[in-house]
Amino acid sequence: MYKSQLNPSKGGPVVAQSVTEAAVGGASRLAARGVTVGYGGRVVIDKLDVAIPPGVITTIIGPNGCGKSTLLRTLSRLLKPAGGTVVLDGEDIGRLRTRDVAKKLGLLPQAPVAPEGLTVADLVARGRHPHQSWLRQWSSDDADVVERALAMTGVSDLADRPVDALSGGQRQRVWISMTLAQGTDLLLLDEPTTYLDLAHALDVLDLVDDLHESGCTVVMVLHDLNLATRYSDHLVVMREGSILAQGHPRDVVTAELLHEAFGLRARVIDDPVGDRPLIVPIGRAHVRPGHLPAQDT
Repeated sequence: MYKSQLNPSKGGPVVAQSVTEAAVGGASRLAARGVTVGYGGRVVIDKLDVAIPPGVITTIIGPNGCGKSTLLRTLSRLLKPAGGTVVLDGEDIGRLRTRDVAKKLGLLPQAPVAPEGLTVADLVARGRHPHQSWLRQWSSDDADVVERALAMTGVSDLADRPVDALSGGQRQRVWISMTLAQGTDLLLLDEPTTYLDLAHALDVLDLVDDLHESGCTVVMVLHDLNLATRYSDHLVVMREGSILAQGHPRDVVTAELLHEAFGLRARVIDDPVGDRPLIVPIGRAHVRPGHLPAQDT
């Protein structure tokens, strides 16, 4: 169940919020509280609050430079905020040991690169490093975890192949397999479909949906708005380092919001093959007479 309400800090754009999420209060495992982040003296995110709903796919969308990847990197502790706190399982993530964070949270950065010649099995096995120590060496339990991670992502038959010999879609599956080998059910994926054609992008996002169905909480950054809408249970729409709207795609995605966030003229219609809205962008060319929105005619 969702409701919409005005966001006074932005002068009126609609914000869709989950009534269920509000009811459970602090149930979110991962949240940013008043977070401010910047680079070289330039503030990118300013006093931002967001709670990641548990057990669903959350996708962060917004125009280039709005702070999407910065927010994801801050949630994963790759970036230290200048102000505010990121909370993971009720604790300040900045005070946790790196090893402990890696046991709870898996991150797939943009365009990761594996050492030349490294095999798929060896790369996925690196996901077990947070669980290793001089007291606890590699065990049959670790091997079982790696085997399950390979199977879950459908790359078991590639185990002995060099990672750099795989297609883009296969590589993304292998990297996701490595994050699963960490033993976490909280996954952060920064542009997991980067450089993939549409067929391979759908393949990777179908995998992400399978992981969600198996119990993972997923946070993604995506540029393709229709893929974000199709594969998400919760959208976070950013603009200029702030959250403009958030909620279920059916409640968030409107022509007005798209214009506000992206400066995009579009129609929002029912997806003919799904239960989410479909965005039809409007440019200057090849638009049939009478099909422009009223404000554009």
